[in-house]
This record gives sequence, C-alpha cells and structure tokens, in this order.
Amino acid sequence: MASEDVKRSETAVSTIVNLAEEAKLAREGVVKAPSLAVLSVCKSLVAGGVAGGVSRTAVAPLERMKILLQVQNPHNIKYSGTVQGLKYIWRSEGFRGLFKGNGTNCARIVPNSAVKFFSYEQASKGILWMYRDKTGNEDAQLTPLLRLGAGACAGIIAMSATYPMDMVRGRITVQTESSPYQYRGMFHALSTVLREEGPRALYKGWLPSVIGVVPYVGLNFAVYESLKDWLIKSRPFGLVQDTDLSVTTRLACGAAAGTVGQTVAYPLDVIRRRMQMVGWSHAASVVAGEGRSKAPLEYTGMVDAFRKTVRHEGFGALYKGLVPNSVKVVPSIAIAFVTYEMVKDILGVEIRISD
Repeated sequence: MASEDVKRSETAVSTIVNLAEEAKLAREGVVKAPSLAVLSVCKSLVAGGVAGGVSRTAVAPLERMKILLQVQNPHNIKYSGTVQGLKYIWRSEGFRGLFKGNGTNCARIVPNSAVKFFSYEQASKGILWMYRDKTGNEDAQLTPLLRLGAGACAGIIAMSATYPMDMVRGRITVQTESSPYQYRGMFHALSTVLREEGPRALYKGWLPSVIGVVPYVGLNFAVYESLKDWLIKSRPFGLVQDTDLSVTTRLACGAAAGTVGQTVAYPLDVIRRRMQMVGWSHAASVVAGEGRSKAPLEYTGMVDAFRKTVRHEGFGALYKGLVPNSVKVVPSIAIAFVTYEMVKDILGVEIRISD
C-alpha cells in the first residue's frame, strides 16, 4: 500500500532527510563542490533502487502470496494459507510463478525514489516557511514531527505518480497460466487497461492507499521513537551502550514499528487490492471464481468495498494475507539495509544514517 511507498522504513526516511539537507547546503554554497552533492544524490538513488530491487525480489513469493490471499474469490478457495499456497504455486506454475509481478514492482523503485526525494525537498521548504512565519523565528528548523509530515506528503505524491504501475502489478501478480487473457508485461497491461477501462481505472484503489499513509507513518514513527526511548532508559540485556543504539537494535525497532503500522493499516491495503480488480473483464479465476461461483467483483467505492467484504466474508477478511505480509517485514528491511550499504560503499557514497 502506501506504506510500500512511504513503501513502507526509518532508514529510508533518514536517508532522504540527510540528502535533502546536503543538497540544501550545496545550493547555499556551504559545500564547495555542488556537483559532488548532485552526484551523491544520483548515486544514492541508484543504491536505493538496487537495495529495493534486491529486497523485493528476495521476498517476492511472500508478496505474491499476500496479494492472492487478499483478492481470491471466497467461494473458490485455492489458497488456504501461506505454506499451502506457496506449494500450490510451485506445483501449478513452477519456480517462475513465485516471482510473477516482481518485475513491475521493481520497476517502480527508481521513479518512485526520484519523485519522493524531489517532493520531500519541496515539501520541507514549504513547511519550514510556514513554521517560521507562524513562530516568527527566522532561524527555526524542522522538528522531527514536521519532517514526518514532509515525508508523508512526499510518500503520497510519489505513490500517486507511480500508482498506475502498482495497479497493473496487482493484476499481473494474480493472473495464472489458466487465465482467459494474459497481460504480457507492464506496458501491455497499462495500455490494455487504458484502452478497455479508461484512464480512471489506473487509479482504482488510490483513496484507501492515501488514507493508509496516515496510520502507517504515524504509528511507525511513534512506535519507533517509543521503543528507542525505552531501550535507552531501561537498557535491557545490555542492548544500549553510551545512550546509543546499535545498527541491529535500530533495525529491530524499525521492524517492530513497521509491523505495528502495517497491521493497523492493513485493512486499507486489502480494500485497495480488491478495488484494483473491479472492471477486469478477463479476470483470473482466483478473483472471479469458476463455474457457479463465478462472479466479478463489483464495488461502487471504498466504503462499499468495506461493507461488502465484511458482510459476505466477515471482519477477518480484512486481514487476509497478513501472515505472509508480516513474515516478510524483517528479512525485507534487513536485506534492503545491507544491500544499500554495500552498493553505497561500491559507489563511494558518503551518507549519514541518523536516528
């Protein structure tokens, strides 16, 4: 969901914050070589893109399993759980089936990161101007909460800019070899949806994605800061030395915060995915069903999708796919962090990762 694109960690937000500050210093002449600052930004985007691609690919089977569980027809159950579902995909579609839709997911990373970085810089300047105007202090700086707001704005803008890619990724992910019509790839899917359903169809499910940013980012920030403060004050198991958290401990705090944020905002992600399937005339059988159970998804909007899902499938349907989604959080963050650091070192990028 939006969480994927706000997609989703403290390290990423801190990196963008630091890059924006460095770019600002470069423009003001504090840094002697502005071209190096621009080069650093470009290299950081490359490092972030590679790290995001590697981490997404590593957990792609769990991501596909999550989406299949979210949208499958309740009267035609093919996937009863994470392990059973992965085995079923392996038997029916082979190894490549586990990674269906991952190419489109990875293709979103670079443009999403670029838009997010630029949007964050512009939002930061706007928020800082309003903050200084309100307080009357020309030397005031952004507080952590204001930076969080700027990050949320950047996440929403970046998510909106690349949302059509996420929409077709969802459809590519759920189609199987037996689907009546096959999307041959991202561009073919985009052109097909645009031709058959119109431009508005590319933004189906956009509203719950935007709404999901608020609880995800807010809880992510609150839980992370609370855990960090508690560890520094109580120092359990010797995890804290000299009022500072180790990289491993910060990763654990980030994973815990991400899990809480995703769990609370998860029903919005389920609704988003289901709304993306509306109007798909050649929907995969896992969505439309087979035989007597065959029926297309019909929702008039987000509220209607919530109401029908709970009425026909119960409240628990809003958390379908939560298990594989939660399982992939820790390895995804860890792999992204390690890969980012490795690529950064190879490219010779000097970037601070602050708390």
